[in-house]
Amino acid sequence: MYDFDLLCIGSGPAGQRAAVQAAKLGCRVAVVEKRHIVGGICVDTGTIPSKTFREAVIFFSGLVGRFDWRQAAWEETRPTVEQLLARVGAVMRRETEVIERQLRRNGITLLWGEASFKDPHTIVVESERGWRTVTTANILLAVGTLPAPPPGMEADGDVVITSDGVMQLTRLPRSMVVVGGGIIGIEYASMFASLGVQVTLIDKRSRVLEFLDWEIVDELIHQMRDWNVTFRLGEAVEHLEIADGPTHRATLSLESGKLITSDLVLFSAGRLGATERLKLDAAGLTADERGRLRVDAQFRTDVPHIFAAGDVIGFPSLAATSSEQGRLAACHAFGIPTGTMSQHFPIGIYSIPEISMVGAPEHELTERRIPYETGVARYREIARGQILGDDSGLFKMLFLRDTGQLLGVHAIGTGATELIHIGQAVLGLGGGLDYFLQTVFNYPTLAECYKVAALNAANKFSR
Repeated sequence: MYDFDLLCIGSGPAGQRAAVQAAKLGCRVAVVEKRHIVGGICVDTGTIPSKTFREAVIFFSGLVGRFDWRQAAWEETRPTVEQLLARVGAVMRRETEVIERQLRRNGITLLWGEASFKDPHTIVVESERGWRTVTTANILLAVGTLPAPPPGMEADGDVVITSDGVMQLTRLPRSMVVVGGGIIGIEYASMFASLGVQVTLIDKRSRVLEFLDWEIVDELIHQMRDWNVTFRLGEAVEHLEIADGPTHRATLSLESGKLITSDLVLFSAGRLGATERLKLDAAGLTADERGRLRVDAQFRTDVPHIFAAGDVIGFPSLAATSSEQGRLAACHAFGIPTGTMSQHFPIGIYSIPEISMVGAPEHELTERRIPYETGVARYREIARGQILGDDSGLFKMLFLRDTGQLLGVHAIGTGATELIHIGQAVLGLGGGLDYFLQTVFNYPTLAECYKVAALNAANKFSR
């Protein structure tokens, strides 16, 4: 009756994983991708290029193998944008090759072009070569998001950019303003500051990354200030002008009356669901004011055979969670019994230094009136931290006061996003303080933080 059993619009983590899962169930599957490569925003302008860029920044900043983190290589030689981006293209090409081979190996049809609804079961795919229609029994909308445009003007790619424009820069600025203190804004602010760029971060909120553990965020802000980042919190941009002349610079007028002049302005004030051109009304769907779609626990939209997953449905908007959402959506579409997505997923912030967490932060436990105890380890106490030259890392575990059950793990410092997975496993299996006290960890490794933090917590339990 239909051309396909499942059609995924978007080949990012959610669409890719859903397509592979459905194909392994013996279904006829297609993926529509409007970009020139598979992998979606994750591979093209988001996760993969930005994290590759971060590694280049760490290398050229001299943060690898240096025992004085405050003495950076840019003081001696300032890298060019070409040097910083040299590896990005190679990593992107390799990743797209892996994804495309996986899709084709599983017999998934790739349709290149932009998709829109003709009716609830019919999709129009348009490209420069023309257009075609395909029919499908089930649809997964995995179209991702786009950066919200700067208010009152368009990004010119030179002086004013969004996060999508970072990889197209032709020069490294001397000064930079980042508008928006979310994950992307914080990540890029820390990266450019590590290169010696004078960075000012502006955010309307009085606290950045407020969903993270506040002590960890305070440590991040402290370290970023050491890199000469200026924070203008509780401030908003009222007006932006670009000066004429041989050297274009931007002047930002804040609502408080402050004026800030900068070589580059990065607007990172939220993202919008990329649903505007889907013609959702033809399928009986509507998006919210930010272009996002509402789904139920099975990732179904208001139309039962149309699912949505990934960033387009909102929080947590992580590549890893999007991938799992896509897999679960495909299972639900074909009636395959499956559990719900684990609540204990890790969050990684790839700032410099990096942050990661799993479970509840302290302020959340306090608000919920859950009695807890903390166990803390600092990298300067850990042999591996000394070897790496990182004496400012901080690691913290939270335990239920009555039983010692693990409630959360929070880390900032070298390797935090890797280190967190031990805590994630223990948290998911319902373990706690006794496990860490009795377990032997490799030495010298950062995993020793678990032992030191557990001993610190045990001392508090014995009081």
